[in-house]
This record gives sequence, C-alpha cells and structure tokens, in this order.
Amino acid sequence: MNLSVALSVAGLVLAAIAVAVAVFAAGGARRARQRCESLETRIAALRREIELVASISVRTGRRVQRVEHGYSDVADRVELVESRGSTAGVGALDQAIDWARHGADSEKLAAQFGLSSGEADLVARLYGTHKTA
Repeated sequence: MNLSVALSVAGLVLAAIAVAVAVFAAGGARRARQRCESLETRIAALRREIELVASISVRTGRRVQRVEHGYSDVADRVELVESRGSTAGVGALDQAIDWARHGADSEKLAAQFGLSSGEADLVARLYGTHKTA
C-alpha cells in the first residue's frame, strides 16, 4: 500500500503543479493580451497624431509657397537695387522725380528705377504733371 499511496500523492502533487502552471500561464496570457490591446490603442493614437502633423505640414507648406510667391518681387527689387550699386538711392530718386516732372507715370517709374508701386505712386503724385489737389 505504501507504493500506491506514494504514487497517488505524487500524482496529486503533479496535478496540483499542472493546475498551478495552467493558472499562471492563463494569467500571463491575459496580461499579454491586455498589453497587446494597450499597444494597439497607442499605435492608433500615434497614427492619428501623425496624420494631424502631416496635415499641418501640408498646410504650412502651402502657406510658405503663398508667402514666397507674394514676396518674389521683393527679391527682384533687391537684385535691381544691388545691380545699380552706387547709383542707387538719391541719384535714382532724383532721376525718377525728373521723369515724373516730364510726365512719366508710376508704372514707368517703378519699372525704370526699381521703385515699389507705392513709392512710384508717391513720386508721380508729388512731382508729376497731373497733380491733384
């Protein structure tokens, strides 16, 4: 009987160990499943954030293009002023005034002397032959 009791006890111990391993494995699987779900939720949130950043980036790029397009004439004007070198400034303005006195309109002044449209309008109004009161 001792042998059968010893085998029964050993069987019970092995069964208890098997049950404990199964419970532990089930708990580990549950934790792994929860972690996987948590990671999937985080990945979905990251995807939404990346889409938002990409959208903002596209809109920012469009704004930059509009600004570059709007101010492209500034680069042309700077190049024109730099190409005139030492003749720029007062001499060019004096020439623009002379041209305005001889009837040149603001468009011609802007094109010839590299003035902005506002500057050319001002010179034409102040010194032009068609003064308005």
